[in-house]
Amino acid sequence: MRVRPPPQRSSAVCQDWRSPLSPEKSSTYLHSLRHLETSYAMFSVSLDEAVGLRRRGRLSEAQQVLSVTPALCGRLTRPLQTLLRAMLWHARHFRSSPNLSPLDPDNFQQPGSRRAASFNDICSRIFLSQRSQFLHKISTLLELVEDLEKACAASSAQVADPDCFFPERDWELLEATHYDLNTCLRESIVVFKCFLQALPDEQLAEFNTAVMRQSEDTSCRLAVPKRHLAHRRMTLLKGQ
Repeated sequence: MRVRPPPQRSSAVCQDWRSPLSPEKSSTYLHSLRHLETSYAMFSVSLDEAVGLRRRGRLSEAQQVLSVTPALCGRLTRPLQTLLRAMLWHARHFRSSPNLSPLDPDNFQQPGSRRAASFNDICSRIFLSQRSQFLHKISTLLELVEDLEKACAASSAQVADPDCFFPERDWELLEATHYDLNTCLRESIVVFKCFLQALPDEQLAEFNTAVMRQSEDTSCRLAVPKRHLAHRRMTLLKGQ
């Protein structure tokens, strides 16, 4: 039987979530939140419509709607990756230690997502410092978002292929990807508020600069074709 996280850590996260932010931090938080929620709504509505059309037997229309879903998924995952990378960068350079709870595998559907969440849960009990636990959770969320974006694109392409052998499986994968992306988004939003609660006021401007820098870096990466990049997990350096 899986052991649950210590209750005091969950209580601290709940307290951070309920506590108001300063006006300056609230502005930063709400700006990111509105952007993410708008992007998620567009992606979610599009995918839900495609799934609904398919269930009603209107497969051709479903595939037409689904053709724009990977692009809408990218409009969600890019700003989410930007936010996660900015928090990761800031925590590494300024040694931030926000409150957090480990990922729960029960909140994910895809096997790969559940494995990553289970590993994060285990690492949260191995790492001694709260900062190391924070860095690992952010790294895990970042990798999950990247993998789920790829899964969305791959399943959408498979469904659109008339020679697809297992369309039913790919539609199920799309729905599971949708579910897991929503979980990653909700986890990231909670982590972000806890991060801002722990962030010293004098570091807020530096963090906002990091967000803009990461956003520009993401745009540059999209503009340059990726060649011969091996997939690998983000690892923590000694002392992090």
